[in-house]
Amino acid sequence: MLERSVDPAEEPHQEKKHERGCRSPSNRLRGTIPSRTTPISPRHGISYYGPADAGTTGPATIRVGIVGTRDAIQGVKSWLDRCREPIAAKQSRLAHLYLPFPGFDTNVGFRATIVWNSRLERTLDRRAIEGLKSMNPLQAVHAAVDIYDTELSTLNEEPNCDVVIVCRPDELPEHAPPVQNPNKPWEESRRELLGVDFHSLLKARSLQTSRPIQIIRRQTWDKSFKPKDDSQKRPQQDEATRAWNLHTALYYKAGGVPWRMTRSSEDLTSCYVGVAFYRSADEETLQTSVAQVFNERGDGVIVRGAQATQSKDDRQPHLTGDDAKDLLEQALARYRSEHRTMPARVILHKTSSFTSAELEGFQAAADTERIDQLELIWIPRSDPCRLFRQGEHPPLRGTMLSLGDERHLLYTRGSVPLYKTYPGCTCRLFCRFGSPERSRPRLRSQLSS
Repeated sequence: MLERSVDPAEEPHQEKKHERGCRSPSNRLRGTIPSRTTPISPRHGISYYGPADAGTTGPATIRVGIVGTRDAIQGVKSWLDRCREPIAAKQSRLAHLYLPFPGFDTNVGFRATIVWNSRLERTLDRRAIEGLKSMNPLQAVHAAVDIYDTELSTLNEEPNCDVVIVCRPDELPEHAPPVQNPNKPWEESRRELLGVDFHSLLKARSLQTSRPIQIIRRQTWDKSFKPKDDSQKRPQQDEATRAWNLHTALYYKAGGVPWRMTRSSEDLTSCYVGVAFYRSADEETLQTSVAQVFNERGDGVIVRGAQATQSKDDRQPHLTGDDAKDLLEQALARYRSEHRTMPARVILHKTSSFTSAELEGFQAAADTERIDQLELIWIPRSDPCRLFRQGEHPPLRGTMLSLGDERHLLYTRGSVPLYKTYPGCTCRLFCRFGSPERSRPRLRSQLSS
């Protein structure tokens, strides 16, 4: 893979100084690119050469269903039809961050087009949506989800649909009514979250159907709309950025691969397992473990594990040795079922430390499945260490500071030289190795490469 970007004129300037003891790699992405050039920005690559799977497995047509009120359906369709043509970039000095949208058609950008079918349109009764306003916020959210879930179930019976757009109700509350503290009347009224929101609840319900959904707010397609509820007011993105975000989601949910990280032919076939813990909605039941299993291309499945217990020593959730062994064996079995092969290398990470019982359990599963390389990483939720650079911007994205053989600080978000700024907030990832000694050098090398 050639070590250059799409356009030599767009090469980021090299930083004159780096933090001592740190490395600042530049991630490179793979698309459908002649001469094996490697763009740094996904949108640059798609604009010039198309998505990673263009001409192979990528969808050339995306059959879209849509659920909403009549005016919302017409508004979304009109805006997406407009997006078939190029949209100018936001006027800004950050020209590499705000790119023009190339249009969504078979000969530009994603090399795909949206196809509408009246059989895939489900128009909601406006009176039912208006009736949500008279309910208390929590009842309104549940009632709205019931209305949309009914239509999604009906759409699920229709053939030839790849993804469904859900037009969110315009004035659906997300917070409880403001509450004034009677003992401190001078303080501003506080609004508490409902504990459940339309987006998450409908996503959960839609798992029972076979079509992925994309929830869209009116602000996305109607720039003149101003929500009455202050809690729904959000910073408005420019039109080209909105088009990029929505069409990338539609392409991916229709089975396409917009971009992927480059992979060397020398890399081992790898399986990434992330172990998470959560509580029930009522916060009463014990924590349960869930493993998300991915290959190096990002294709993944989810495995449900056994209940976890919270340690009295470190107040962290942990698995027993047998449950740890069973969880990894299940993960590898699903990997084999999905990919028809076993990985040569397994990287397992979780947000709690590894007990000796967990180490033995995970290693026993790897030995049973004849996995030679097992790498265990503890990602703590916080750490007192933080890096600063001269000036106003945070460390470069990809900066890694090694604080010891088993403790590392990695910035997965941060300043990007190509953009000449940093998009969004910084995100620090703290890593502690729990891996066998033989795998640590390789893992350290890959984290900092």
